[in-house]
Amino acid sequence: MKVIEKLMGTNDFEGFSTQARDHAQNPRHYGKLDPFDAHARITGPCGDTMEFWLAVREEKVDRIAFITDGCLSSRACGSMAACLAEGLPVEEAADLSQEDILEALGGIPEEAKHCALLAANTLKAACEDYRQHQKNNPEKIPSPGSLHATGAPREKQENLELENRRQLQARLAPIRHKILVLSGKGGVGKSTVAVNLAAALRFSGKRVGLLDVDIHGPSIPTLLGLEREMIQAGEEGLLPIEKDGLKVMSLGFLLRNPDDAVIWRGPIKMGVINQFLKDVEWGGLDYLIIDCPPGTGDEPLSVCQLIGTLDGAVVVTTPQKVAAVDVRKSITFCRQLKVPVLGVVENMSGFVCPQCGTLTPILRAGGGQRIAEDMQVPFLGSIPMDPQIAEACDNGQAFIQHFSDSPTAKILREVIQPVLALDARDDISHTHKLTSTKEDNIMRIAIPLVDEKLALHFGHCDRFALVDVDPKEKKIVNREDVEAPPHQPGLLPQWLADQQVNLIIAGGMGQRALGLFQQKGIQVVIGSHADTPEQLVADYLAGTLREGENLCDH
Repeated sequence: MKVIEKLMGTNDFEGFSTQARDHAQNPRHYGKLDPFDAHARITGPCGDTMEFWLAVREEKVDRIAFITDGCLSSRACGSMAACLAEGLPVEEAADLSQEDILEALGGIPEEAKHCALLAANTLKAACEDYRQHQKNNPEKIPSPGSLHATGAPREKQENLELENRRQLQARLAPIRHKILVLSGKGGVGKSTVAVNLAAALRFSGKRVGLLDVDIHGPSIPTLLGLEREMIQAGEEGLLPIEKDGLKVMSLGFLLRNPDDAVIWRGPIKMGVINQFLKDVEWGGLDYLIIDCPPGTGDEPLSVCQLIGTLDGAVVVTTPQKVAAVDVRKSITFCRQLKVPVLGVVENMSGFVCPQCGTLTPILRAGGGQRIAEDMQVPFLGSIPMDPQIAEACDNGQAFIQHFSDSPTAKILREVIQPVLALDARDDISHTHKLTSTKEDNIMRIAIPLVDEKLALHFGHCDRFALVDVDPKEKKIVNREDVEAPPHQPGLLPQWLADQQVNLIIAGGMGQRALGLFQQKGIQVVIGSHADTPEQLVADYLAGTLREGENLCDH
């Protein structure tokens, strides 16, 4: 598994010796060799790619060429490796090491020494490719006409692509829904919407991942207060950073300095996005929210090509014409790639006064809704400029979690309903989960748990048992255990309401929480004894559930 780091690009020669500078400016043997006997291509840990071609005569490297899409250090190292290998027996060329290349160069920046390792590894792979051809067909070295355009044997290239696709599909298979968040232009609050969309889904009880593929301006770590987090490697891939149960991956976690500029071309960006999807241990998810950079360029195109089938896209705009017009391009992009448009969100639609709550339009209103109507896609809602959103972003918090009782948070919860509907649409086929509806009269009971029994203090539970019952038949029809969200004032009433809970069986609960549940139309039974969910529900259905003293009356 390759580990992704930042590309070490530079436009000056600080830290270069005279020898290294010469090889960087005037690389020897630079370009593709034709005809050739062996070839190798490797993408290194910094994201740059190097290729070597060899022509071998009498078991010696007769001619050699290389190319790289990397930085000046990469060019210097590839050039020196080519010079050192030319004329050597193939076995000796394969043994050239990172240290040999660095010693010959005489000095390159410390942080770029991995480029010498990439050159040594690629040269060794080319020598091994030659040996493999000799072993498979000692009578005949492959001719250039039998090779694919990349230089690799056609069958080998196709097998590599097939294996990459297989690994990618295996990693994505446990993820039920993949959603893009797009915008026609920058500065419309797309990443803020993506963060709050993911957080709202998470606090609705869903398993959610958030992938930031904005390579040049990754802002998700800042919005979630994760700037200092570092990616760790697990047994089967990179481990995403977790916050409040939300799994997050971003290139921002891999930058040594947040001020560093990422200067990458399209193929490298597609390779990194491929690794984010294939090499990250996402695990089983209900939703993967993918925050794309503005526009319709390499990143969203790469995501669509790699994933294949996406469940939909949410397009974010601001009300004024200059932003709303670009929504058309994003919608057209989705249609051409057969990605369903779940709807348009109009962000920054008026300013909410923090004193009186009055909504004052600042930007020209209604642009997003008009475009949605013209393009015949759903309009999901208008989110006002709320100072609390800015406060949450600056503090690295999800607004919808920390200001869950605000009117703007209510709007955001309405915005996510079409996304939640994706899960509701196939809940029966995927999890056989029954929801509470008037038609089937199914009732949902929530029981806070600690160690498989009722938690006597409501706010101290680590998860909830959600038990679906048929009141007429007086029987349990389904049970699902979900991890409790982080304990925040005012969060649980809305979270359990989103779970479609009708009744809570609790040991103790504070008066404020009782009032909030009443406002949500959720009945609460207080003072129950510590027992298993099945026994508590059976007692409730039989009318024998005891109600005692409120153990948490504050």
